[in-house]
Amino acid sequence: MLAREKSLKDRLGNIGHLLTGNALTSLLGLVGFALTARALGPSEYGILALCFTYTSAVERLVNFQSWQPLIKFGAQSKNTETLNSLLKFGLLLDVSAAASGFVIAVALVWAVGPWLGISSEMAGLVTLYCALLPFQISGMPMAVLRLFGKFRSIAYGQVASSIFRIVLCAIGFAVGGTLYEFVLIWMAAQIVGSLTLVALSLAELQRQGMLASMLTASVRGITAHFPGLWKFAISTNLSLTLRSSANQLDTLLVGYLAGPTAAGLYHIAKRIGRMALQIGDQVQAVLYPDLARAWAASAIAEFHRAVAQMRALLLGCGIMLVGGAYLAIDPVLRLAVGSEFEAAGPLVVVQSIAVTMTLYGTVIRAALLSMGREDRVLSSVLVATIAFHAAALTLIPRVGPMGANLAHIVMAAIWLSMMAVSYRQALTKRQKTSLDVSSE
Repeated sequence: MLAREKSLKDRLGNIGHLLTGNALTSLLGLVGFALTARALGPSEYGILALCFTYTSAVERLVNFQSWQPLIKFGAQSKNTETLNSLLKFGLLLDVSAAASGFVIAVALVWAVGPWLGISSEMAGLVTLYCALLPFQISGMPMAVLRLFGKFRSIAYGQVASSIFRIVLCAIGFAVGGTLYEFVLIWMAAQIVGSLTLVALSLAELQRQGMLASMLTASVRGITAHFPGLWKFAISTNLSLTLRSSANQLDTLLVGYLAGPTAAGLYHIAKRIGRMALQIGDQVQAVLYPDLARAWAASAIAEFHRAVAQMRALLLGCGIMLVGGAYLAIDPVLRLAVGSEFEAAGPLVVVQSIAVTMTLYGTVIRAALLSMGREDRVLSSVLVATIAFHAAALTLIPRVGPMGANLAHIVMAAIWLSMMAVSYRQALTKRQKTSLDVSSE
């Protein structure tokens, strides 16, 4: 009992560090976006938003998100040798995905750019922005820091990167920077942020005495040590790719169907309304390794208790987000980015409803992955994503960027309900199996 209480206390402490770091990062991020938006105005800011969105979308589409299989199977690893091989496997996936992402992104800009809302005038800037993709190596570094409980390093490393970005944006604002110069500023900030994460993870591996052995470890026979590794990695990557087609391509859809100015308004609204999703990501970062260990150890009561506690926490955060957005968004927008962006107010409120539903679902998603039910996660994402695109393509031409927000609510409702049913079924089956074994 004392061990469980300590585990919960440690979990809440780690979440506290991540939430503090996340809050600071989000606030600092808003300052950076505010300086950029004021310097560029809605039209040019919309072009920069399309650069953000396009590179992020390609990264999500090709990135294997190796931290998910690394944490699930790393939490079950019995010795340092197999863990080193697993981490080396993840690093190779990350490097391959980053290089492939750059090549694919550049090729797509020139091949199908107009279909993605990227005009010939924007193509050069977007191509330039793609140069940051080879540096986006985050899966293995994130897995290392989470497995070894270095959540403080994650949190405050992000804060340091955000401060660096604000300094660059402030300089750009002070000297009257152009769109081209702000593209370079945001590129530099993202590259430094990614390299900071890599440096922190390598420092932790060195502290654990694992760095040299990890770099020289062999990945041959990795699936013999970790059966189901490729299946899990591919399934989770597909589910994230499908989600990204909605969460990353939505701004591009708005830009294509409603124009760059509408895309800029939508991006501002999405940035504000979705700050809470980062809270969900940080809670999941702490919770996922604990759930993987608890499920592997058949500690079902502890597993379910942790899920219930975190769902309640995130639901409360979501409700506060909706209320805060409804009451305060108009003056916040006027103060932060100017009256030109006030039309984003209603978008933020509706976006926050979809965010609340998604927040609640992130815990169930982590639980299903820990249970080894990545197939249920994938099927729920597939159905929800199809519904999103159908709703977005129908609504955006009729009601503008608000249509994308309504489509996100449709997606979140379907995704959440399907995963909730799967979680209950899997938990009931495991509890019944445990009872049958104990009765024998």
